[in-house]
Amino acid sequence: MLFLAHMQVNIPDTVPTERADRLKADEKALAQELQKSGKWRHLWRVAGQYANYSVFDVESNDELHSLLMSLPLYPFMKIEITALAQHPSAIAKN
Repeated sequence: MLFLAHMQVNIPDTVPTERADRLKADEKALAQELQKSGKWRHLWRVAGQYANYSVFDVESNDELHSLLMSLPLYPFMKIEITALAQHPSAIAKN
């Protein structure tokens, strides 16, 4: 199942810099691991924002939910999810 996620990150100023830096490094490592596994298919930064659009390829809604909750920055994210389906006019397959 393919899902488009719009993730906006807002780390409060009250989070110590060292903790924020560690969370960002852990987030990057996990995101790269998930990309290599094929679960996180695409990752695009939104210019001028601490946000991204991503495409996930997972087996179920529950798997997506677990994956997102495992992200180190999850507590500081606003996430909007859109389920995707193959368009009949698309020449590329999922």
